[in-house]
Amino acid sequence: MSKIAIMGAMPEEIDPIIATLHDLRKTEYADNTYYEGSYKGQQVVLAYSKIGKVFAALTATILIEKFGCEKLLFSGVAGAISEELKIGDLIIADGLCQHDLDITAFGHPYGYVPEGDVCIWADSALRESARQVARSKGLTLKEGIIATGDQFVADKARKAWIGETFKADALEMEGAAVAVVCNALDVPFFILRAISDSADMDAGFDFDAFLVSSAKTSAAFILAMVEKIK
Repeated sequence: MSKIAIMGAMPEEIDPIIATLHDLRKTEYADNTYYEGSYKGQQVVLAYSKIGKVFAALTATILIEKFGCEKLLFSGVAGAISEELKIGDLIIADGLCQHDLDITAFGHPYGYVPEGDVCIWADSALRESARQVARSKGLTLKEGIIATGDQFVADKARKAWIGETFKADALEMEGAAVAVVCNALDVPFFILRAISDSADMDAGFDFDAFLVSSAKTSAAFILAMVEKIK
C-alpha cells in the first residue's frame, strides 16, 4: 500500500489530523518533526513545513525522498484575490504560480524561469476526489489558480496586480513550491486552502480563532480524501 504525505505550513493545520492517527511514530530530521501513522488502514506521513517556499520545498522533498510518499495533500489557509471568495470558503488549486518570481529584465514573463513553467497544474484525479468529498459533505468547493510568494500581501493594489497577471483567485506562501517539487518528482499533489482574509473582511476578525476552526474543517476534508484514495 502506498504512503500519502499530508502537509501544512503551521502546527495548527496538521494537529487535528495527527490526533486521529494510530501507531503514531515521530522522526526528527532536518530540523523538523515527521509523524508516521495510519488512518483507517492507510499509511500517512505528516509534517508542517514552516512558512514560506524554501521550507515548503524542503519538507515536500523529504516526505517523498526519505519517507517514500507517493501522493501529497496540502492543507492550509490563503488570502482571497477574487471578490467571489469570502472568509471560510474552501478553494482547491487547479494550478499554482510564483507571483514573486521576476526575471522580466531578461524578456521572460512574470513567474517564469527557463526550463520551468509559469503555472503547474494539480493532479486531476485528486481534484475529482475532492469534488466528490465536497458533495458528500454538502460543502461548496471553489477552484482556481493560487499564487504563491515569500511575502504576506496586504496591499490591495498588489493583490489586484497578482490577480490580473496570473489570473489568480487566491494567494499564499507555500503551494507553488510544493507543486514544483511534486512535478519534478512525478508525484500527484493536491492543495486545499481555507480563505482567511478577503476584500470585505471584518476589522474585528480573529485570525487565531479562525485558524483553529478552519483547521478542523480542513482536517476532516483531507481525511475523507485519504479514505477515498485508499
